[in-house]
Amino acid sequence: MKNSNKNTSNYLKIAKGLMLLSTYSILFLIVYYLIASYNIGEIVLRLSLSSFCGLTNMANSRFNCSMTPFMLSNDDETVIYDKHYELRKLLEAASSKEKTVILTYINSAWAAPNSIFEIFLESFRIGNNTAYLLNHLLAIAVDDAAYARCQTLVFHCYLLKSYEPSSALAHQATFMTPSYLDIVWSRLTFLQTILTLGYNFVITDNDVVWFRDPFPHFTPESDFQTSCDHFNGREYDINNHPNNGFLFVRSNNRTIKFYEFWASSRPKYSSMHEQDAFNRLKYDPAFHQFGVKIRFLDTAYFGGFCQPSKDLDKVCTMHANCCVGLHRKIADLNTTLNVWKTYLSSNLTKSSRPFHANKCIV
Repeated sequence: MKNSNKNTSNYLKIAKGLMLLSTYSILFLIVYYLIASYNIGEIVLRLSLSSFCGLTNMANSRFNCSMTPFMLSNDDETVIYDKHYELRKLLEAASSKEKTVILTYINSAWAAPNSIFEIFLESFRIGNNTAYLLNHLLAIAVDDAAYARCQTLVFHCYLLKSYEPSSALAHQATFMTPSYLDIVWSRLTFLQTILTLGYNFVITDNDVVWFRDPFPHFTPESDFQTSCDHFNGREYDINNHPNNGFLFVRSNNRTIKFYEFWASSRPKYSSMHEQDAFNRLKYDPAFHQFGVKIRFLDTAYFGGFCQPSKDLDKVCTMHANCCVGLHRKIADLNTTLNVWKTYLSSNLTKSSRPFHANKCIV
């Protein structure tokens, strides 16, 4: 009996010794790996991230790897910092099931009380089947004050980081001033990022009021569908005069490459805004190599002050184009909303000129 106990004790000592040896061997290998890698911080982060992801997945937790701005590469060997983490999460929250978001830019002048942005939001609330679209609206603030204001008005806001001081972007960017040109050209790179992340988008200026859901009027075969200052009746004719203040773009390789090409053209068209550059680029042989399928939207449905829609039974959006000056836009957009309210309350039908104003529309 004593011999049996003694043997058991010996076996336990041997087992403990083997476990201790295994532990030391593993620690030695880890230390060797860290030294050989010359990047201790990344290895520790990768080991921690792998453990965290594995544990949360095993526990079926609501927390997962997407909640951290760090992620593993496809081969699980490299830790990558996701610089678009915040944007990616907002896009995921705002997008429809088709991975489509509605984007609009705001600065503090346009987001101020009783200014353009409030008119824009009111149009969604009083439009025909448009209120639900506010769930998919992501407002892009270009300054801190606009971002703070945005968070009190809509569900999804993103502060666009800029090398410009916030105060430089906060004021009303007058048409064709250097600040205005910087803002409109910087949009292109940002919109390319949205496409690269796999999201379709409608980009709409704040001075566009929405009366009906526009999505039934977009065709599935077109990559880039833009509103027009003047529509010639032929939706695929590049001789139309586009206005990129309202457009729908699908995410695919064609549009991603086109936006990169468009943004890179700024040095060539430095004195123009991005829309005038687009008007030149649509004739460029290089543009046609991308195979982007462009469609120009009928102003009967997507009107503007340049060419107002004449049929309130059809109109989806109205844009305060052909109008310079914040106060003029506010005055005539309010008039446009009042025309729509009158139409709804009195069951108004077709009119030769349903939209009228005295500041912009002539």
